[in-house]
Amino acid sequence: MADVARLAGVSAQTVSRVSNGHPGVVEATRRQVLDAMQELGYRPNSAARALKRGEFRTIGVILSSLSTTGSVRTLEAVAASAAQEGYAVTLLPLAAPTRDEVRGAFTRLGELAVDGFVVIMEVHLLDTATVPIPPGAQVVVADSEAGGRYAAVDTDQAGGARDAVRHLLALGHGTVWHLAGPADSFAAQRRATAWRDALAEAGRRVPPPLRGDWTAESGYRAGLRLAEEPGCTAVFAANDQMALGLLRALHERGRSVPGDVSVVGFDDIPEAASFLPPLTTIRQDFARVGQLLVRGVLDRLRSGTSEAGATLVPTRLVVRASTAPPGGPRAGGRQGGR
Repeated sequence: MADVARLAGVSAQTVSRVSNGHPGVVEATRRQVLDAMQELGYRPNSAARALKRGEFRTIGVILSSLSTTGSVRTLEAVAASAAQEGYAVTLLPLAAPTRDEVRGAFTRLGELAVDGFVVIMEVHLLDTATVPIPPGAQVVVADSEAGGRYAAVDTDQAGGARDAVRHLLALGHGTVWHLAGPADSFAAQRRATAWRDALAEAGRRVPPPLRGDWTAESGYRAGLRLAEEPGCTAVFAANDQMALGLLRALHERGRSVPGDVSVVGFDDIPEAASFLPPLTTIRQDFARVGQLLVRGVLDRLRSGTSEAGATLVPTRLVVRASTAPPGGPRAGGRQGGR
């Protein structure tokens, strides 16, 4: 900093003000200092700044999986939102979703000097791990079930599932079969419960659910079984990848979509509009979830509060060509959205 001050012909205090983005510096002087910084290759010492200010401008992210659409897209949104706020992200994926791994992740991130944590995993792991949260660190969890103990942000899983079922019933289908996600997934549980409740509220028969593991392969296996159900005219799949496998199985068994079977997915992955037929699905606003997770951490850092409570981000039904009234088009030809 002293070298920059000498080259620019200003005081070290002026260099500090420019480096920190202080508004009270004449523009010509600011440019003079910036030119000197560039010529000398000057970079502010972020570690020294952190010690002086008591903040590291870094958010730690702990997540249980990098293999699911929800986790990856939420992480992407958190990183983008943090960057907009001038914060870096330190990522620590868990090798396995165990209590010891969760405890170790918080310990390691605490040693790496972060201001707060975003936790992208199901809250039961956090609750049972007796996590040693570093003093003063703020935690926001991407799971609405966490709202009673932590600040939480999540997609409205139940609302999206209800919209999927009601859409199919409104088209005239007598009931809706469900291709559920893994039994240990809270998101899958909430979608399955909402599916069941929506059918019960409408006075419709609740078929036995089939269970997959979020992959297209598991959707394909379930689809082979559903293709043998003569009364199956509508299916709500708990994610788009399983819906993709389901579409393949139905096609191989000669069941037209949506002529014989209508299919709705969940997520609205970028490829959903390119499925054959284009997939009707429930869109999650991952960008908004990520933004609210980061904002939740920063608001709590600035206010010093740690209030619990859940924020739900609405979903949206996107109607494409994979759904139609029973006995509708033999091949998906229409495409739209709302």
